[in-house]
Amino acid sequence: MDPTRAERIGSRLRAARVNRDSTLAEVSAETGISVSTLSRLESGKRQPNLDLLIPLASALEVTLDDLVSDAVPDPRVEPRHSRRPGASTYWLSRENSPTQTVRMVLTPVAGEVPMQRTHDGFEWLYVLSGNLRLLLGDHDLVLRPGEAAEFATRIPHWLGCADDQPVEMMCIFSRDGERIHVRAQTEPDRRVGR
Repeated sequence: MDPTRAERIGSRLRAARVNRDSTLAEVSAETGISVSTLSRLESGKRQPNLDLLIPLASALEVTLDDLVSDAVPDPRVEPRHSRRPGASTYWLSRENSPTQTVRMVLTPVAGEVPMQRTHDGFEWLYVLSGNLRLLLGDHDLVLRPGEAAEFATRIPHWLGCADDQPVEMMCIFSRDGERIHVRAQTEPDRRVGR
């Protein structure tokens, strides 16, 4: 394997690790591969082999092809759409993606009673059109086109139309609780002196 190929694989290993928000030490503990070997693999200074790549692919939740193939996959996302009363959801990311991106259209539902719910994850949303009512804990907010919000979904929340017009928005959320952004206003600041 030529050095440029080792560098490409190393770059992919590092990107997969960073995407998982894992340290070299954490990956080392999970795979049994030393931190120095992982560092040399990521920098392209060590030739990768299957004995190293198989446990790394498993630990980083990627395929071997993701690590070694130079073929560029088709970037298009297979369209998925779901409907429920008052909401149409258009999935804009692959089903197995750790971060889901959707376009949602909410329509007013006569007699709907807001019911706040919680679940694991973190959500970011951006209002494209209409006025969105967001109940988040004790907050009762109206977001207008061009406004965004982000919050941990373990905080009780509900989304709906603020008036009798539909709302269209983009949402990015993580099902496993990883934060999309470094820190959100809805999280308490745990730094000393704040």
